[in-house]
Amino acid sequence: MACRLPAVPVRSAVIKTHVVSAQVKFTSQPLARPMVMSMGSIHVITQADVRIRAVTNGRESEGAGCIYLSDLWAWPGSGLSHEIRDAAMRGYCQYLASCLPTITDDAAHPLALGLRLHEAVIAGTPHPAADELKAPDHSSAVPPQLARIVCASPFDAAIHDAAGRALGTSAFNLYAESQPIPQADGYFLQGACRAIQAVLNHPPRTASMAWWIVGKNDDLQKDLQPVVEQFGCFAFKLKIMGQDAHTDARRTVEVAHAARHWGLQHLVLSIDSNEANPDVASVLDYLAQLKRLDQRTYADLLMIEQPTARDIGAHPYDWRAVAVQTPVFLDEGLVSLKTLALAKEQGWSGFALKTCKGHSFTLIAAAWAFQRGLLLSLQDLTNPGLAAVHAGLLAAYMPTINGVELNSQQFTPQANDGWRDQYPDLFTPRDGQLRLPPASLVGLGGGGA
Repeated sequence: MACRLPAVPVRSAVIKTHVVSAQVKFTSQPLARPMVMSMGSIHVITQADVRIRAVTNGRESEGAGCIYLSDLWAWPGSGLSHEIRDAAMRGYCQYLASCLPTITDDAAHPLALGLRLHEAVIAGTPHPAADELKAPDHSSAVPPQLARIVCASPFDAAIHDAAGRALGTSAFNLYAESQPIPQADGYFLQGACRAIQAVLNHPPRTASMAWWIVGKNDDLQKDLQPVVEQFGCFAFKLKIMGQDAHTDARRTVEVAHAARHWGLQHLVLSIDSNEANPDVASVLDYLAQLKRLDQRTYADLLMIEQPTARDIGAHPYDWRAVAVQTPVFLDEGLVSLKTLALAKEQGWSGFALKTCKGHSFTLIAAAWAFQRGLLLSLQDLTNPGLAAVHAGLLAAYMPTINGVELNSQQFTPQANDGWRDQYPDLFTPRDGQLRLPPASLVGLGGGGA
């Protein structure tokens, strides 16, 4: 059963966590239906479950974290097979488990430990003495930056989970008192802890729109109508191909018209080409064609997720002409603290947060954006079980415009077994809504199923 205690702010001026050990195990999860994206299709995915032992302010505890090693999303266009990329990411997770106490080094606030881990994997060599990781039988299969970040994310979550469980409080209550965070304090006038405390919802919200993914090949009557009628879903994320604005606009209108035909009066749409658009002009063309085809559907558009290539330094664009029409969010390109100011300069509306980028980095990016008036959204990586609970808690505390996108029940429902019994309304929508985990949940929910 989940461990729940009264959620009270931690009043100790100093919180120090020391990682003792870490381990990771893997489960291969087949998708109930392929997820079709512009860069390919996902048919099977690896679930990474992390457990750590840590000591926080003299109290020993265990923490847990979970994520899917989505190699197609985190490592596209390499020419390597899924099997090779997946093996390399599993190997990198095992490497991190073996040296996590060394990477995080001496005791510090969980946020500082998470940022040390994030900086290490960004650098590409988590420890100076480490040999270059090589996947079995393929010497060049070293995970790129975003793939390494995904591998590190459940360890970061487990650190925060362990600290919260040691102190008997939510991991979101670790910022009530300011504490030096050397890696991040320079980004804020009053320090990182105060900035994070300022961005958090008080009180946390209890519900979110329930998002449903609409793929390129989905049969709307077969695949979407039951969702509308059974779950009342009205928020849909469309996976478009990004190469033909007219085709993408027609598909968007087709989905909207079908949903209205089935009785929906209120509709919310998100568009995601997964970086397939060649430039800003193609996005503006899509918006113009959508508006010409159906102004009501154009008005239903809540947001666009990263349309162009993830390296926004190598592929810079001015997004202001898009942003004045509909918010455009940086997603795959949001990977480091250095990205934050560059994104604002380029006119991105805000940041698409993801737990797979690391809990610590996500909190810092959210606080930085909030202080500058940028928008926040919270996206998914088909988070299963504990990972979905983690994302649900983040949605409760973060002022995102979309609530949270959770789609494991759509693609890997078997991965939620056990967790669904504890949080049925998190995994099964009612009236188009998901009920978020309670704010009283200790840590990040790792004491659950």
